[in-house]
Amino acid sequence: MAIELRDIYKRYGDKVVVDNVSVTIPQGKITSFIGPNGAGKSTVLSVMSRLISPESGDVLLNGRSLMAQKSADIAKQLSILKQSNHISLRLTVEDLVAFGRFPYSKGNLTKIDRTFIDNAIGYMNLEEFRDQYIDNLSGGQRQRAYIAMTLAQDTDYILLDEPLNNLDMKHSVQIMQVLRRLVSELGKTVVIVIHDINFASCYSDFIIAMKNGKLVEQGAVEDIMQSDVLQKIYDMFIPIQEIDGYKIATYFRHSN
Repeated sequence: MAIELRDIYKRYGDKVVVDNVSVTIPQGKITSFIGPNGAGKSTVLSVMSRLISPESGDVLLNGRSLMAQKSADIAKQLSILKQSNHISLRLTVEDLVAFGRFPYSKGNLTKIDRTFIDNAIGYMNLEEFRDQYIDNLSGGQRQRAYIAMTLAQDTDYILLDEPLNNLDMKHSVQIMQVLRRLVSELGKTVVIVIHDINFASCYSDFIIAMKNGKLVEQGAVEDIMQSDVLQKIYDMFIPIQEIDGYKIATYFRHSN
């Protein structure tokens, strides 16, 4: 099964932010949403996880409408990490990651829950920070802890909104490698909203491009990472070079 969006339409006041978007997320792949700021990418992700409701349209999760499923059941199938994380409680990394087990434990952690927590902390290379408070961590370390919480939830579908925010190059690569491993080794389906099209190119299987609330392009990496396609998305000419078999956008060389 997969996640299927059917004619999703969402507006805030008079502003249409998602305009009749229909798309199917490939199962067992990394799918990246790309596009300019304000394209509607994060809104689509929120609708996909039922954090917000569209004016019209439907989302099918494993063949069933999200609206027909209980929140507790959705939380065992799909996890999401939004851009802004504001937890006012003073928590250690381990405490935070343990929140990912709540759909199963209801606050009473079992040995199995502890195993998922330990694995998630290990995946994100956070062992040395396990007992540190999250408000004492750097922005990048804190982001990794939140992603570990999402991994501990152990869902088939993992949705991440700008997971590389506040991360340096080393940790950005580390996180994308972890996501790649979750797909290739554990068969997870990962959906990310991402600004860096080169990370999307090097780690994704499928790319969905949005602009002004509309679906502009979708397809395999090699189909989207073309200068003419990217120009339609970003309104600028973006040269593409092939390096070690990857298509790399050299947009920093752009000139009129």
